[in-house]
Amino acid sequence: MKFGIFDHVDRGTAPLNEFYEDRLKLAEKYDQAGFYAYHTAEHHATTLGMASSPSVYLSAVAQRTKRLRFGPLVYVLPQYHPVRLYEEICMLDQMSGGRLEVGVGKGISSIESSYYGLDPEEVTAMYQEYYQFLLAAMKSDEVTFVGKYFSVDHMPIEMKPLQQPHPPLWNGFGNPNATAWPAENAINIISNHNAETMRTITDAYRAEWHRLGRDLDDIPMMGMTRFLVIAGTDDAALAIARRIYPIWYASFMKLWWRHDKIPPLAVYTEDFDGVVASGLAIAGSAKTVHDILTDHIEDGGINYFVCRFAFGNITYQEAAYSIDAFNEMFLSN
Repeated sequence: MKFGIFDHVDRGTAPLNEFYEDRLKLAEKYDQAGFYAYHTAEHHATTLGMASSPSVYLSAVAQRTKRLRFGPLVYVLPQYHPVRLYEEICMLDQMSGGRLEVGVGKGISSIESSYYGLDPEEVTAMYQEYYQFLLAAMKSDEVTFVGKYFSVDHMPIEMKPLQQPHPPLWNGFGNPNATAWPAENAINIISNHNAETMRTITDAYRAEWHRLGRDLDDIPMMGMTRFLVIAGTDDAALAIARRIYPIWYASFMKLWWRHDKIPPLAVYTEDFDGVVASGLAIAGSAKTVHDILTDHIEDGGINYFVCRFAFGNITYQEAAYSIDAFNEMFLSN
C-alpha cells in the first residue's frame, strides 16, 4: 500500500503569492513524511485550479522536494500543442531526477475547453490523438505523425524523459466497465468514488490484468481519494472541515453556476456533512480517521490511497497538523 496526495490547488482567501508559498511548504512536508506522489489538477478561469500551468507549478515543487514524486492529474491534452507538451514533460522529468508522474486526459469541463476555442465534441478524439503522439515521440529519435488535428514530418527528437521509455502514466477513472484500456496499457488510475464503487473498479481491473496473463503483484496503482481533516478532537476537526469545504465547493461549482449548467459526475454535496455521508470525506481525531480510513481502504480493494488535506481556506497550520497525524498513523511504521 502506498499513500499519495491530490490537490486541486484551489484558491482560499490568502493573497495569491502567500497561497503558493503555503502550498510549496506543504509539498516539503509531503516529501519529508514519505508520501509517494503529489498529484495536482489543471483548471482554467476558475478558483478551482491555481496550477493552471502544471509544468510551471511543478517545476517549483521539484526544486522544493527531494524524493516526492509529482505530476498533473491530468494534463488536459487538447489544450496543448503536443510538441510543446512533450518537451515540457522531458524537461520536468530530467530536472527532477526522474520523479515525474504523467496524468493525461481530455478535461472534465466543456466550459474550460470552450475558453480555449475547442469544440467539446472533439476533445476526446484530440486527446486520443495527442496521447499517441506523445508515446511515439518518447520511443523515437525522429517522429513522423499524421493525425486529424496534428501532423509532423520527420521531426528530430532532441530530448527524452529520464525515465524510460516514459514516466508512469495516470488517468482519472470512474467506469468499472472500461478497465480494458488502462490494463492493456499499464495505466495507473485514481477515482473519487466511494469504497463500494471502487471495489467494482479494482475487481474489474484485476480481472482484466489476469486475463492478459500478467502477474497480479505487478498490477499498476489503483487509488481512491478522500477529503481528510484531522485535529485533536472529532468536534475540532469537523469545525475546520465545515468551514473550509463550502469554499472549495464554491470553487468547484463556480463556472457551472456562471453558465447555469450541471457538472458531469457531480458527486459532491454543498455541505461537508453530506460529502461525509456519501463516503468521500473523513474528519475527526487521529483515532477516528484511522479506524474509518482503514475500513475504506479494505472495502475499496485499492493499493494506493490519495489524501486531500489542502482545500478551501484551510491554513497551513491546520493542514500541517493533519499531515503530521497521518504520518504517525500510516507512514512512520
